Amino acid sequence: MPILTHLWIIPLLPLLGAAINGLLGAKWPNRTVSAVAVGSTGLSFLAALECVREFLLLRPEQIPWVQQYFTWITAGTFRAGFDLQVDQLTIVMLMVVTGVGWLIHIYSMGYMGHEGGYYRFFSYLNLFMFFMLILVLGANYVVLFVGWEGVGLASYLLIGFYFLKKSASDAGKKAFIVNRIGDFGFMLGMFLLYRTFGTLDFVPLFAKAAPLHADALGQVGVVTAACLLLFMGATGKSAQIPLYVWLPDAMEGPTPVSALIHAATMVTAGVYVVARSHVLFTHAPTAMLAVAVVGAATALFAATIGLVQTDIKKVLAYSTVSQLGYMFLACGVGAFSAGIFHLMTHAFFKALLFLAAGSVIHAMGGEQDMRRMGGLSGKIRWTYLTMLMGTLAIAGAPLFAGFFSKDAILFSAFQSETGGHILYAAGLFSALLTAFYMFRLIFLTFHGQPRFDEHHVHVHESPKSMLAPLAILAVLSITGGWMAAPAFWGGPDHFAAFLAPVFGAGGAEAGAEAAGPAAEAAAHSLELTMAGVAVFTALAGFLIAFWLYIRKPGTADRIANSVQGVYTTLLNKYYVDEIYAALIVGPLAWISDNVLWRSVDAAGIDGAVNGVAQGTTALGDRLRRVQSGNTRSYAVWVVIGAIVVILAIFWPLLKPAVGMVP
Repeated sequence: MPILTHLWIIPLLPLLGAAINGLLGAKWPNRTVSAVAVGSTGLSFLAALECVREFLLLRPEQIPWVQQYFTWITAGTFRAGFDLQVDQLTIVMLMVVTGVGWLIHIYSMGYMGHEGGYYRFFSYLNLFMFFMLILVLGANYVVLFVGWEGVGLASYLLIGFYFLKKSASDAGKKAFIVNRIGDFGFMLGMFLLYRTFGTLDFVPLFAKAAPLHADALGQVGVVTAACLLLFMGATGKSAQIPLYVWLPDAMEGPTPVSALIHAATMVTAGVYVVARSHVLFTHAPTAMLAVAVVGAATALFAATIGLVQTDIKKVLAYSTVSQLGYMFLACGVGAFSAGIFHLMTHAFFKALLFLAAGSVIHAMGGEQDMRRMGGLSGKIRWTYLTMLMGTLAIAGAPLFAGFFSKDAILFSAFQSETGGHILYAAGLFSALLTAFYMFRLIFLTFHGQPRFDEHHVHVHESPKSMLAPLAILAVLSITGGWMAAPAFWGGPDHFAAFLAPVFGAGGAEAGAEAAGPAAEAAAHSLELTMAGVAVFTALAGFLIAFWLYIRKPGTADRIANSVQGVYTTLLNKYYVDEIYAALIVGPLAWISDNVLWRSVDAAGIDGAVNGVAQGTTALGDRLRRVQSGNTRSYAVWVVIGAIVVILAIFWPLLKPAVGMVP
């Protein structure tokens, strides 16, 4: 059965796993639950591989491959069908979601083996994969939005998995509410697109948008407004300024959740939407500039916070926010292929880093504070080596995956005509900070003297079910960027060439090639020079961390004490949460309590209802006194009633006679 004609099979398999474990898993042993969860996602991965094989056999005119299964919503001229599509961008996302997702499911068997709610965890994890696959396979914005909202729901369930822990339940609610703010903008963007183009299906919508004249820079036309609204949704889902605050708190969820949702897949959904909507964004220079500026600012902002964090997962959380900023920076300068390239490589090395951090936490009996670690490199050797590979990749060490994708982004930013040098400088400085805080993490965790009680903490290596995914992701963190390697020797960038049918062969390289061999050689020389600058910058970050934490231990603490104000500000994350609480949450809570509840609800609605009840009670009390039990009183009332009835009957006859009386 061809998968390309039955694309629904790929998301259906995780959905079946979620339903089976959710309904029956409570009565099953962990082994059976694992078999269902890991088996369903493994089969989905195999189906995705078969989809790739069949896709590569298609002719260019058959791409994108769209399958319309049934009409889901009709209202007047509006139609939204359950339509799925595959193109080169979909293929990349399918491999990331199913491949990395399956490895994390395998890892979770060991990590969650002794936790309560085992079946519930895997049911949620499968449900998340179902919605994420719907998001990337959807052929229109409506189906995409179903997956978009679904991953938000699954994220809420997984972040708050330890629901008896207040901080975890609060983090889940915070993620859900902050994402709803962005989703409001996303929905408005969809409404505006339908009003403008009469459809929300990607193929006809982009075909109608392509020949339009682009808005001028600084002009906010309809397309620019729609793009800005879509980007508002992306800032929520992909944790960009100002809606990034939910992601660091989301580390309250189990570590596999952090790896899958908050490193490899869900948080990249915003980048995917911007890339998928590239036809619209290229017609909206103002929106493109906003994407680039927000991305660069987020990359730098989050990197500075990561410098001083002491929780191993919080460091990686702010690193994720920073790396997502890199992806948006790439999209904002028109380098969509570079942004998706970094999305893929980041999925490899950040999933590896989170899972390795989980292995460290597992070895330390639940400890997450790096100040209480140290000297672990010889005790958990495999975890150390794999985490070192992930660190080298994210720092941009030559030949590692992150080196190629970061270089593509920085070079594209430098070549940008609008604020390119400023954006490049922000990205380059963020790379320096990234190398520093990641090697700080390595040195504090694995090197130096143990800073924990070795008599009470029995450090032990993780089981094979946890180490095997680490090893595979370590290999991908090294080799995942090699598709672009030939470009450094004058050859093709195979990844960019694969995505060229989606995004076009744009960018600095294409422009130089069109200008002639001399311009192409100059551009290639410039790229090599800038790659060297990026490597030198990463090396500087490593050397600073090495000097502060290995060669001169204690120097970092003395520097922190000498700039106590700056250190405290960074440690408290620029007090953004406190500012939001004072300016937004507090006033809204006051309005809700004093206006909506006390005035509108209690005094208005409840007061009206209670007032009617009290009035009825008072009237009944007065009427009750009429029933005195006195016979004479009853006789008087009967006479009065009779007179009233007689008057009512005969008054129309008596009225003319009364009028004739002089």
